[in-house]
Amino acid sequence: MAQTTSQPEIGVIGGSGFYSFLDDIEEVRPDTPYGPPSDAIAIGEIAGRRVAFIPRHGRDHRHPPHRIPYRANLWALRALGVRQIVAPSAVGSLTPDYGAGTLAVPDQLVDRTQSRVQTFYDEGAAVHLSFADPYCPTGRQTALAAARTAQWAPVDGGTLVVIEGPRFSTRAESRWYAAQGWTLIGMTGHPEAVLARELALCYTPLCLVTDLDAGIEEGEGVTMEEVFRVFGENIDRLRPLVAEVIKSLPQNRPCPCPHSLDGIKLPIPLP
Repeated sequence: MAQTTSQPEIGVIGGSGFYSFLDDIEEVRPDTPYGPPSDAIAIGEIAGRRVAFIPRHGRDHRHPPHRIPYRANLWALRALGVRQIVAPSAVGSLTPDYGAGTLAVPDQLVDRTQSRVQTFYDEGAAVHLSFADPYCPTGRQTALAAARTAQWAPVDGGTLVVIEGPRFSTRAESRWYAAQGWTLIGMTGHPEAVLARELALCYTPLCLVTDLDAGIEEGEGVTMEEVFRVFGENIDRLRPLVAEVIKSLPQNRPCPCPHSLDGIKLPIPLP
């Protein structure tokens, strides 16, 4: 694992269109037991905090959601010193109440993926972690307060259903998800969140709605061009918001996340 001159304490895993974030950066290309991460990790400073940024899909969007090296990304960030993660991403809405441009900070997750490895502990003794509340409570409240300060009107809570991708939903699937009371839909929030929990990291999602999912209204359905367009239209608002979240995150983590592994004998040493 490559080392940096100063350890980053906060990680940002950027979503579609969020590839440029830090200025005056140092780039590292670490290796991990799970192979290389999605791309080079950029390390810089925001508001006096050392930050590591990784583009989730790679700078050229070469990793589709089901092929993102999630384990390598999370392992590399922890090995660099990261203990808190902010995860902006583009999502669809499962309710007409959340139009394009809405910012949501969900509090629940439903996994509808099929092929993704979602644990570091797949050999040796079984490791069973609590995942009832998948996101850092302190990170969520920090993100909501920062969003209000930055003149957003964020949605507090809701359920993000994560689908396998890379295709978008059929109308029947979309209507079924909405009928369950789930409010947001994406392709990358899992296993990212659970892998962060397995490394005792804080994980805070920032979900930008780019479209109404296929079953919500009549029309042609979601397109990749639409997602990129709406995300691009909001990127100049998202960057200062992420910076405000980074600035506001507590130095000492008062949340349960650092204690996720307490009392559990792990089959592998952590970085």
